[in-house]
Amino acid sequence: MMTKRSRPPRGLFITLEGTEGCGKSTQAKLLGAYLRSQGFVAVETREPGGTPLAENIRSLMLDRTGEPVAPETEAFLVLAARRQHVTQVIEPALARGSIVLCDRFSDSTLAYQGYARGLDLSMLKRLNRLATRTTTPDLTVVFDLPVATGLARRRSAAETNRLDRESLRFHQKVRAGFLDLAKRHPTRIKVVSARTSKETVARAVARVVAPMLGRVRLLADNNKAAPDSPSPRRSQARHALR
Repeated sequence: MMTKRSRPPRGLFITLEGTEGCGKSTQAKLLGAYLRSQGFVAVETREPGGTPLAENIRSLMLDRTGEPVAPETEAFLVLAARRQHVTQVIEPALARGSIVLCDRFSDSTLAYQGYARGLDLSMLKRLNRLATRTTTPDLTVVFDLPVATGLARRRSAAETNRLDRESLRFHQKVRAGFLDLAKRHPTRIKVVSARTSKETVARAVARVVAPMLGRVRLLADNNKAAPDSPSPRRSQARHALR
């Protein structure tokens, strides 16, 4: 049986995280466009969501109904959607050598259901391992923005969800959670300020991502050399972002 170290080369898994209104969804689209312009195959997706079943779970979790949602219920919904997403979208794309850009992933579970809701972090990590098996981001970009600024953006949008209406204190805990995770995992998690224009932020993201692209370029070149392999420069993307 192959060990984690002896697995064949795969694509690159990049997750984008942050509080509500930080602009990560916009940056995911800009990053996807940039990567395709450089000849990479990029798959853009999101959590909760990314598959029809997972999108239905997303609707259940974010629906603004009057029924209170227990923190454990929220966590179980997210993790169920993640298992489906990893199986149906993320792992197959990585196996093809694609760069997967995911708007939220496991760090959001820790920040929202752990740091903010108060669920045990160790328990959430164990459950997340069950949902993801060995699928872990190669790089996570956290977009940092003052909570009040992000909430003002979100609450002025045409559509808001249940989490948008949580208290300021709740979202402050989420932000603190992301920043603490970045301190604990400095090699994987990079914090980018989201206070400036989207173009300036996009350039900062490109600088963070650039060192990771060498291995994917090598894999793409190897595939290109194979006589029956499709060119990596064909634009292929899956969009599941809001």
